[in-house]
Amino acid sequence: MDFAYDERTRDVLARTRPFLDEHVLPAEPVLDAQVAATPDEWGPRPVVRELQEVARAQGLWNLFLPGPRGAGLTNLQYAPVAEALGRSPRLGPVATNCAAPDTGNMELLAEFGTPEQQERWLEPLLAAETRSAFCMTEPGAASSDATQIATRIRRDGDHLVVTGRKWWSTGAMNPGATLLVVMGATDPDAPRHRQQSMVLVPRDTPGVRVVRPLTVLGYDDRDHGGHAEIAFEDVRVPASALLGGEGDGFAIAQARLGPGRIHHCMRALGMAERALDLVRERAASRSPFGRPLAEQGVVREWAAESRIQVEALRLLVLKTAWLMDTVGNRAAMTEIQAIKIAVPRAVQQVVDRAIQVFGAAGLSDDQPLAAMYAAARSLRIADGPDEVHLSSLGKAELRPRPT
Repeated sequence: MDFAYDERTRDVLARTRPFLDEHVLPAEPVLDAQVAATPDEWGPRPVVRELQEVARAQGLWNLFLPGPRGAGLTNLQYAPVAEALGRSPRLGPVATNCAAPDTGNMELLAEFGTPEQQERWLEPLLAAETRSAFCMTEPGAASSDATQIATRIRRDGDHLVVTGRKWWSTGAMNPGATLLVVMGATDPDAPRHRQQSMVLVPRDTPGVRVVRPLTVLGYDDRDHGGHAEIAFEDVRVPASALLGGEGDGFAIAQARLGPGRIHHCMRALGMAERALDLVRERAASRSPFGRPLAEQGVVREWAAESRIQVEALRLLVLKTAWLMDTVGNRAAMTEIQAIKIAVPRAVQQVVDRAIQVFGAAGLSDDQPLAAMYAAARSLRIADGPDEVHLSSLGKAELRPRPT
């Protein structure tokens, strides 16, 4: 097996890493200052636009999207690039227009959108002229199973009427998120996986009401648009706003979640590497009990365990990306589920150890570790909780195999 990155990957990485070191990481305190100066605003601050201009000039733009509309990278080529961007989770992805939930929505529009839908919604998203939100999760339903979704989409002549309530719609607190991709039931009596559809709802449509922002372990994530609870009260849109065909919603959601899950895992490994960098610096400079932390046996053990986890899971992520490229998302489902379980869990452990090395300072916003911990912990619920994936993966593993 050849574990070396190909020439294209090395070229993009050779531009991505200096971009992070020279522009993105130094901009993190600037972002903090701009957020503090505008506490009532939701969405990207001016520093993000400045970074985006640099990224576009350097050809570091829409790296997540294969094909001619994006950078043309395969999943395997994008994986180490996404890991590099994940070192600065608040700025790296958005600076290169590779931030969720826009990435998943752009993938859907590129694959399933009509030419008219692509012109109206995809092109502005590709140019970062607008933002979007994905509205699937509901407060009253176990939404990791899309068949439980209660939001209704009913046809009324040449229109579709959406009624329901969503929450954890990431980015939707940002007024610049002009597109809401909404999943709901169009035919509750259809076969289980043909009941749902997706519809493209302009944010300013009458009946769309943003109820409140939500927080993640106390973080409101306002610099990228937060997470909103949204009520859809008889929201009427043209029937042409349907994404794909009626009843295609479940299949479209699966198409979205496959790449989305692996992108989360790629970026999470970057967070783990950043945490280890911080541990390395702290362990060398801090000397409690008369000697540096780097000479303490338990700290060495933590560093070793973290390195083993990161290296092992990076290989599993790369294998998963390779399978997605070669045999498709469906055939790679075992690996996709495995990394969705294993990577956030391991990264949470890595960051937790780093917080312990920093002590009380690790709990504060003086370091990015607390925010990283919140992000890693939330990934164990987002896109389906660990337990759902473990059950599905275990069921597949226990099936009788041909001898």
